[in-house]
Amino acid sequence: MPKIDPKESKRADYASTREQADGAWIAHVDEGSPAWEAGLEEGMRILTVNGVELRDIIDWRWEADGNEAELEVLIPGDDDVYGCVLERVPGEDWGVEFTDVLFDGIRTCVNACQFCFMAMLPEDARASLSLRDDDYRLSFLQGNFVTLTNVADDEVDRIIECRLEPMNVSLHAISPEVRRSLIGRHAQRGIEVLERLLKAGIEVHGQIVLCAGINDGDELRRTLDWVEQWPTFTSLALVPMGYTKYSKRFSSSFSEDKEASRAVVKLLEPYQERARAERGITRFQLSDEFYLDAELPIPSAETYDGYPQFYDGIGMLRSFIDETDEVCATRKRELQEVAESFSRQGLRVLLVCGEAASSVIDGFCDAWANATSTGWSCAKGYPIRNDYYGGDVNVTGLIVSRDLLAQLPGDLHGTVVVLPEVMFNFDQVTLDGDTQAHILEEISARGGIPLVAQTTPHAILDALLTLR
Repeated sequence: MPKIDPKESKRADYASTREQADGAWIAHVDEGSPAWEAGLEEGMRILTVNGVELRDIIDWRWEADGNEAELEVLIPGDDDVYGCVLERVPGEDWGVEFTDVLFDGIRTCVNACQFCFMAMLPEDARASLSLRDDDYRLSFLQGNFVTLTNVADDEVDRIIECRLEPMNVSLHAISPEVRRSLIGRHAQRGIEVLERLLKAGIEVHGQIVLCAGINDGDELRRTLDWVEQWPTFTSLALVPMGYTKYSKRFSSSFSEDKEASRAVVKLLEPYQERARAERGITRFQLSDEFYLDAELPIPSAETYDGYPQFYDGIGMLRSFIDETDEVCATRKRELQEVAESFSRQGLRVLLVCGEAASSVIDGFCDAWANATSTGWSCAKGYPIRNDYYGGDVNVTGLIVSRDLLAQLPGDLHGTVVVLPEVMFNFDQVTLDGDTQAHILEEISARGGIPLVAQTTPHAILDALLTLR
């Protein structure tokens, strides 16, 4: 069987409001496809493929890899099960989509991590946010980070046999006593599984949530030394522990300590230099927060090795800065058109963002003004302070509706409000349970013109061009 490629996804959906699937339920069948020709319809459930019960989309892709597949299908309502055979020409898609990628439920976490964000949520947070997933399949399919502490031996065999890579693994520390302190009594199982995968040549992207005084300093050096010995451990991201005002354990982090952040940057430099010299990649990377907290320049794009951990906050700011330069160089005419049109209409633009991204958003607005002959500068960043979570939470992806609506002006006439797409999950719901539709209605009721866009210069410009 060929290696299975992960499903393309721009970002993982960490806060879905949808119920978990309890089987391989069909969500859609393309008309004229092999699945359609075989009589499959929305609402049916595929029980087996070639005699194998389906646990998840991985089983489906693995068992239905050829040009013929024998199915057992359940018709809801009358509980009838019938068999059918799918046939296709080489390269043709089966034409069937499922309601979920997991058919037997999500694997939950067995750990008790000191820094678990789920333990720092407000009491009124919706129930789906407290679901602590730790499922190796979502690591492969969606890029979620997992500890591997709940993976059985037969599941390790499956990962290796099906080449489910890269695996995105939360490492945190290598010394058994430190891992146990950070993660709990199952900590060593994660290392046992990880070493089996690495010995089998499975590619791994790792993550360390760095907690000051716990797994930094000498312990961090030990962990980095351990990672260096494994060739298929291709990237390791260091992110600072974040805390909310509801945390009972933490009340400070690297965000309040410039020198501590600088010490982390300095400690990592020789590992990065060795990796570049020996392998041509940086390999060991810091999240954007460390450079912001240390008040140091954001590294160049080459440092990020093609951004393998972009949605873990690794290189987002550098990507935005470079894309700003690209937009100003290659789309100057469109920038000019928007500036002239909005100037005539008397419109201003508010680009909603988290406080951490405020400086790069302002840099985009300034570059836009400098790139146009009008000098139009009515676009500006609008950072939202995160009162809902508090603590040191300041990223765009954790903006909630109640903070947004409380801090936006009451009168938005003549104002285009660009909302970051990342503040909504795939069901278009915010972390505090509001809907995108309601927020857009509220902004419109205040006289504003709401737009939703990815937080990139190209996407922002594309969204604004629809209003010129």
